[in-house]
Amino acid sequence: MSDTPMSDTLIYLASASPRRHDLLQQIGIAHQVLQVPSPPGEDEPMLENEPPAVYVRRTAREKALRATDWIRSRALTVRPVLCADTTVILDGQALGKPAHAEDAMDMLRRLSGRTHEVHTAIVVAHAGRIHEDVSITQVRFAALDEREIRQYSASGEPMGKAGGYGIQGWAGRFVVHISGSHTGVMGLPVHETVRLLRAAGWRA
Repeated sequence: MSDTPMSDTLIYLASASPRRHDLLQQIGIAHQVLQVPSPPGEDEPMLENEPPAVYVRRTAREKALRATDWIRSRALTVRPVLCADTTVILDGQALGKPAHAEDAMDMLRRLSGRTHEVHTAIVVAHAGRIHEDVSITQVRFAALDEREIRQYSASGEPMGKAGGYGIQGWAGRFVVHISGSHTGVMGLPVHETVRLLRAAGWRA
């Protein structure tokens, strides 16, 4: 739960991501983190032949709908619900969260010296309406040598992160150029987030 005092401007953040929580705190949005149970089975599975750009939007929307159902079932105070999902796309394929260190190293080898896209879909659900947008950012990595890849993987930082890296951490040294939203790559594009919250009726 956020340590920001509850008020009429409070929103729900339906995400376990500490980075999203931190970004909302940094821009002064009071929020309460909801630990909505995930559905059983594979984490956020991609449908057959589903393009990554469609997948990331669908996943964020489904998270929001699941969160609003969960809130309703517990008769919690109705407030805007913010959800997001991030996907790294290279050569038309989504690079998800690495399953283990070797998986992370394989992703970093693929990203080395190349430009990839980071899509972060955001959804605000409130008063029976869905407001959504997607931030698309191009990120170019320097050529990485095997020693760098192994060191970074051994740090544990790639685990739990789309594409096997976190731009706000050690991997920031890999980035040669970025075109788009830095916070979008972190997992929550703050400009788009504020705009959607305002469209849903939220006021600071």
